[in-house]
Amino acid sequence: MSHARIETVVVDGLALANQLRDEIAARVARHTSVGRRPPCLAVVLVGDDPASASYIKGKRRACARVGIHSVERRLTAHAGERAVLDAVAALDRDASIDGILVQLPLPKDVRPNAVAEAISPEKDVDGLHPMNAGRLLLGEPGLRPCTPLGIMEILARERVALKGAHAVVIGRSAIVGKPVSLLLQQAHATVTMCHSRSRDLAALCRMADVIVAAVGVPRLVKGDWVKPGAAVIDVGVTEQDDVLVGDVDTESVLGRARLVTPHRRGVGPMTITMLLRNTLAAYEAHPPA
Repeated sequence: MSHARIETVVVDGLALANQLRDEIAARVARHTSVGRRPPCLAVVLVGDDPASASYIKGKRRACARVGIHSVERRLTAHAGERAVLDAVAALDRDASIDGILVQLPLPKDVRPNAVAEAISPEKDVDGLHPMNAGRLLLGEPGLRPCTPLGIMEILARERVALKGAHAVVIGRSAIVGKPVSLLLQQAHATVTMCHSRSRDLAALCRMADVIVAAVGVPRLVKGDWVKPGAAVIDVGVTEQDDVLVGDVDTESVLGRARLVTPHRRGVGPMTITMLLRNTLAAYEAHPPA
């Protein structure tokens, strides 16, 4: 059955992120204008992965733009888990630091969960501490993972009605899939969690008003999987034939979806922006004198 072609909005995540960063900068300025120190984010990098170093450079620039101070702690790839935990503990004790982020991926001998648990929930700006995960599950206030927050902000700013909507989340990671499904439920959406073993994924997607693809499979979501007028959020970034592609076959979605986020300038800039907002929230929860 044919359908009328829909004018699809390709969300400019960078423009939205810049708008939000202006709002964050104004809030930071209100604090520093009365003589308080600025918020401070500490970033820990273990090893010399070029992609991680590039991400950290971007985070440093983003912090500087909104007036947040940032510090870095670099350890070699052979430092070992104890050295990483000691570095995190020292930052955690430092009252001048409001948020701590440990850049992933970590070397194989360093357990990400052990590192996440070493950060106080109040400084856990990645939202990965078990206490913050539990607070999210219970619907209590706490720091949330940055990418899911960015997704929810995009849906809110684009006025996507979530109350009573059917959302399909593809991918069940602790960083994106699970937390975004909980946030969508809290916004009163009906959520179907899908993954690599879900049967007839295409049919499940065709029922969705909102699709969040966060599974890391290149161009998995095709245009004919998308219900006309649905909102499609592409979180995946994978290299295929030396080209970076998303989890959504964007070209085939145009004309069917109400909106789609591109794999570049989509969710990515919003993730860093939510990191800034989490750092500011951690600072405001325990403001310096």
